[in-house]
Amino acid sequence: MAELEQFFPLEIGRAHEVCGAGASAFAAMACGADRSENARTILWLQLDWQSDIVNPVGMTPFCDPSRIILARAKNQQMLLSCAEEALRSGAVSHVITELYRPLDLTAGRRLQLAAAMGKATGILIVSEGMGSNAAQTRWQCSPECPTSVSDGHNPKTAGLTVLHWELIKNKKGTLGSWKVCWNAQAHRIIVVSEACQ
Repeated sequence: MAELEQFFPLEIGRAHEVCGAGASAFAAMACGADRSENARTILWLQLDWQSDIVNPVGMTPFCDPSRIILARAKNQQMLLSCAEEALRSGAVSHVITELYRPLDLTAGRRLQLAAAMGKATGILIVSEGMGSNAAQTRWQCSPECPTSVSDGHNPKTAGLTVLHWELIKNKKGTLGSWKVCWNAQAHRIIVVSEACQ
């Protein structure tokens, strides 16, 4: 099986997609795992009719909530325009965009070009089966169950939710599947071995 470290943290300067019940947690972990100098402001984009709003304080285990800017748009066209401008600007490290309609190839390519120009990471939260061919990677993420696991060094991960991450599209070819949980102290992903579950 491929090592998760080959794919996560996500490649900078590219746009990635994630779907499934654990998609928002995946995006939060992607922001928190970025320990490079690239760790700038995070822009989280939603449509204004959404009732579920991201709470930056809830992101504390993953990253500094003062880095997060929430923005809401009236429709998906405005949402994509904001995402593209933010990615291109160089002012943000991540742009998380919650989409509710399929993304066409042209819009997907524009986001890829903008991410490359701004050296930022785009994360598109999409519904299952709604992905774009332009995405660098696509992840399927779902919660497993609370469990007691150890990363081999620190058994303080008892009771954490284990997530199942599956890389279902990768422009570089290799796919994979992992069970993971988040180590808030180290700001890193722990891959859970089958024996620990």
